[in-house]
Amino acid sequence: MNGVSFAILRHASTGWNERGLLQGLTDTTLSAAGEAAARQWRLPPPADGWRRVASPLQRARRTAELLRPSAAVSIDSALREMSFGAWEGRTLAALRTEGGETFAAAERAGLDFQPPGGESPRNAMVRLGGWAAAVARAGEPVVAVSHKAAIRALLALATGWDMMGRPPVKLDWRSVHFFVAERDGRVLVDRLNVPLSPSRGPNSGEGAP
Repeated sequence: MNGVSFAILRHASTGWNERGLLQGLTDTTLSAAGEAAARQWRLPPPADGWRRVASPLQRARRTAELLRPSAAVSIDSALREMSFGAWEGRTLAALRTEGGETFAAAERAGLDFQPPGGESPRNAMVRLGGWAAAVARAGEPVVAVSHKAAIRALLALATGWDMMGRPPVKLDWRSVHFFVAERDGRVLVDRLNVPLSPSRGPNSGEGAP
């Protein structure tokens, strides 16, 4: 394939993940379980030798620092999580109960799902497409630590998924995902769900975004 390869993974678990709370741009820290899991994660080749970059949110930065082998971490705000606006700190279950049909309609909007004061997946997809184009222009493979909703937007960009219904591939949030970036912002799937060898900790970032 032409283009430049990159790998991306989700940060390890936070207390908010473990409670099922939407995080978005709320700057939560890794939980003790998340720290322990991230310390066990080892990047597979060839990503183990690539430059490392992370979202500015501390849960992603810390995960990038703990990944083995150790490496310097640079920050790129384009990798930040999608903002959930007024819904941050809430559970989906509570929002569905309180919001009724209004919230159900918002969830059916697919790429145009947009929390009050937040960001839509479509906007996040454009942001991440710009980041991918910059990776391609730089010509250097990178491994990025980002967030659940951001990575789902990236998958939508790469596959054409409209976020209506289930994704075309079920992503394992304890794995690393390989893509290829093109200069025009296109993203191609390379390999998904590659284990963070040799082990994948028991609390590795599952739960709410």
